Amino acid sequence: MTERLKEIYGSVPVIGWLIGMLVAVVTESAFGAGLAYALYLPKVPALLGLTVVLKQPSMFPAAILYVFLIYALPIFFAAGLTAPWANRMAAAMEALPLWLSAILHLGVLYLVLHLWTDMSDYRLQISKLTMIAVMLTLSINVINGYMGEFSCSHPGFMALGAYASSTFSLVLFRQDRLFGAPILPEFLGPYMFPLGLLLGGVAASLGALVVAIPSFRTRGDYLAIISLAFMFIVKSVFENLEVLGGPRGMGGQPHWATLPAVFIGMAVCIVVINNFVNSTMGKALNAVRDNETAAEAMTVNTRRTKMTAFMFGAFWAGVAGGLYAHELRYVNPSSFGIQSLAEILAMVYFGGLNSVVGSVVGALSIQMLSEALRPLELFKWIIIPLLLILVMIFRPTGLIAFRELNVKRTLGPRVRKSGG
Repeated sequence: MTERLKEIYGSVPVIGWLIGMLVAVVTESAFGAGLAYALYLPKVPALLGLTVVLKQPSMFPAAILYVFLIYALPIFFAAGLTAPWANRMAAAMEALPLWLSAILHLGVLYLVLHLWTDMSDYRLQISKLTMIAVMLTLSINVINGYMGEFSCSHPGFMALGAYASSTFSLVLFRQDRLFGAPILPEFLGPYMFPLGLLLGGVAASLGALVVAIPSFRTRGDYLAIISLAFMFIVKSVFENLEVLGGPRGMGGQPHWATLPAVFIGMAVCIVVINNFVNSTMGKALNAVRDNETAAEAMTVNTRRTKMTAFMFGAFWAGVAGGLYAHELRYVNPSSFGIQSLAEILAMVYFGGLNSVVGSVVGALSIQMLSEALRPLELFKWIIIPLLLILVMIFRPTGLIAFRELNVKRTLGPRVRKSGG
């Protein structure tokens, strides 16, 4: 029986699983509310029933049955049933340019996400914050994973991006208590928003340059010390800059971090970072990580390579900070302190170093786990660290480490193996 299931589901390509997910969210949209009522659930479970179970443990059987009937059964039934057709579709898409095939897959994924989040504002916000977390995890993995250094400055980079993009939006397009009347009409704002995110990324890169110039003249743990100091300096500067709101922070940012904007930002981030780490620069970065002296002997400019990677990672942290500010529509310096650093590091080390896939898995896992355990309040900050300790003991490099993302192979058809 097990071998038969492996044969069936091992032949399902990515597009087949996406079709299964689409069937599941359509099923929930049509029958979720009625099924929840029939199972005496208080409402449609927002996060696969996890929060419901923690609030009301007696609802555990009903929540499990809901997840099975709404998600597991439709996904596996549709994926298995459509596997031959999905493989033919995947094979046909192999004839297309790779970027077009990737866009088609992303389009189906976005449709699934749109339908799933359309049922709940809570789902929508959690989904957007999780995608922003994916960007942060990928960006720090460039430094802590591929470069092999230990940087603690990511909350500072995120703060620079958040404040720079917020200032851009409020000065140009919004009536604001800090900056007064806008310079440009507000209707232009959504079209100019990518420039604001770009400005946030550039601001973070310049901040990274400030860290990199002194720290990369040294070796060892100095980057960790200097980057940690940088994070506290940035936080302190924003706390004392009354022109930017001081400790009260900045509010009133336009809600331009829509689901399409955040999804596109995450997709572009994944593609660009994956291409970077697989490029000549990425290979040079791995050489520097493994043996800096040998890399220098092989004519690699190690200092320039490390500075480029450091600024590159900081850029994407700044872009993520800009999206974060326009999603919450409020930022203050306390949002970018030691707790933020702990969460970012937890995601990257839980998912796995030197792996784009690992970064995505780590961000999704920690974000979803954090939200699912929210009803436990203080106890969730005991459970998550314990889980991380177990991962560090049994999987020191993370769940999915040192695994490259080959887009062509990932999106291609799966050849059905003959039994026996």
